[in-house]
Amino acid sequence: MTLEDARPLLGTALSHIADHMDKVLPESEYASNAALPTDFDARTQWPGLMHPIRDQQRCGSCWAFSASEVLGDRVAIATGKASPVLSPEDMVSCDSGDSGCQGGSLPGAWDYLTSTGIVSDACLPYSAGSGTAPSCSKQCVDGEDWDSSIVKASSSYAISGVDHMMQDIMTKGPIQIGFKVYASFMSYQSGVYKKHEDEMIPEGGHAVKIVGWGVESGEDYWLVANSWGPSWGLDGYFKMKRGVDECGVETMGPPYAGTVSSTATVMI
Repeated sequence: MTLEDARPLLGTALSHIADHMDKVLPESEYASNAALPTDFDARTQWPGLMHPIRDQQRCGSCWAFSASEVLGDRVAIATGKASPVLSPEDMVSCDSGDSGCQGGSLPGAWDYLTSTGIVSDACLPYSAGSGTAPSCSKQCVDGEDWDSSIVKASSSYAISGVDHMMQDIMTKGPIQIGFKVYASFMSYQSGVYKKHEDEMIPEGGHAVKIVGWGVESGEDYWLVANSWGPSWGLDGYFKMKRGVDECGVETMGPPYAGTVSSTATVMI
């Protein structure tokens, strides 16, 4: 992927976790969790419940893809059943608090998921791949009732610190993060990514879904789902150096997630 190909895809407005400490869960929420394992993969922890890699195409909708996928995965985990793919198009076209193909923020995405919620992908398939988002129709293409297709997060929260990020993933499911993208990221194919020392100016901000972590050749990493299709990177995934705030991955989203409301079971 060339820089010219990738720049339109980097549609995330990043902000530091320090500005969102009023949104983090109390320390007591993490106090009783078990010791953290050396490696963890949500795909093997909850087999058949994680949703597949998708492709945002030519629209800066990474913020919507990763948020909708985190919510969808957490619906499946909370109910113990495979759940329908949720609609990033709903967020791109209908979330007036963000900017569609021109980008969005993680806190803004989760405000929408808690206040309004999103429908299934079958109800509103992705059609903004050309870079232009259609208007918000609130009409299901598959004949479903729009309101009955909606799934909401019952709450959302920021996550501060590597250990809390890991504990959240291990107990509740994948989380959404944002990071600063440098030119070298575009040519990622395998291994644990870290930017080149001489790269000073990022090309933009990107939002993705962390599904786990591990160690490769002595380097701690996050296991991350991208939204550039399954032919990119490691079948659509990549490994990012963990524990040193590489590219702002542990602070600059900020890391975000949500809990699933009881109405999520409507979809099952």
